[in-house]
Amino acid sequence: MEINFYKYQGAGNDFVMIDDREEKFVINQEKIAALCDRNFGIGGDGLILLRNHPTEDFQMVYFNSDGNESTMCGNGGRCIAQFAYDLGLTENKMTFQAIDGLHHAEIQPNKVALQMIDVNEVESHPTHYFMNTGSPHHVAFSDSINAIDVFAKGKEIRYGSPYFENGSNVNFVELIAENHLAIRTYERGVEDETLACGTGVTAAAIAAFDKGLVSKVPVKVDALGGNLEVNFEQDQHQYKNVWLIGPAKKVFKGSITID
Repeated sequence: MEINFYKYQGAGNDFVMIDDREEKFVINQEKIAALCDRNFGIGGDGLILLRNHPTEDFQMVYFNSDGNESTMCGNGGRCIAQFAYDLGLTENKMTFQAIDGLHHAEIQPNKVALQMIDVNEVESHPTHYFMNTGSPHHVAFSDSINAIDVFAKGKEIRYGSPYFENGSNVNFVELIAENHLAIRTYERGVEDETLACGTGVTAAAIAAFDKGLVSKVPVKVDALGGNLEVNFEQDQHQYKNVWLIGPAKKVFKGSITID
């Protein structure tokens, strides 16, 4: 079977994008993992299907690179918004359905802004913060994130107590200037460090604000693959009207034959 695909990236977080409005793509974990394989497939941190939705502009269905359908991906959400706009399906403002609910997005000059879910609970622990920003995130602050073995330490935390098999994404965050963070992230499902993670960047900004390390928005966050911003409104320890803002670009398009 030959399928047409597009490759998009948001701050280095890259995705195989498929226009599946006719729902011809057969979901199969092994085939999705093969398409995301960087040596024998297209390569990507995940695969995203764009499908029709009865009331919204479209539906986003997201799979990690291991082939499993996953929770929300912030950079993937920004990329699918740009994808829909590039296909001519929407104007510059749109709404779409994802696994964690309804999202609004806006195409801006050289950027895509994506409204994330409200964060109604922020857990503060002695060594870290934990919250769900569409995906679960463990956030640990450090004086030097480049001194951390992100793969080894991230994997240890991801599979350890209290997360175990279900796991959590793991973020190591450093304050580098006023209202300006740097981040490195180990992503479950990819099971490695990625160049960026949108839900992780969102969690880092909220945790830093909750901790008092930053005091105003937008919070700038530098990932390995690019720079992002997070806007939100705080109501005690609840965060609403959360927006993730940054680049999302088409890299190439092509076709591939899968068995």
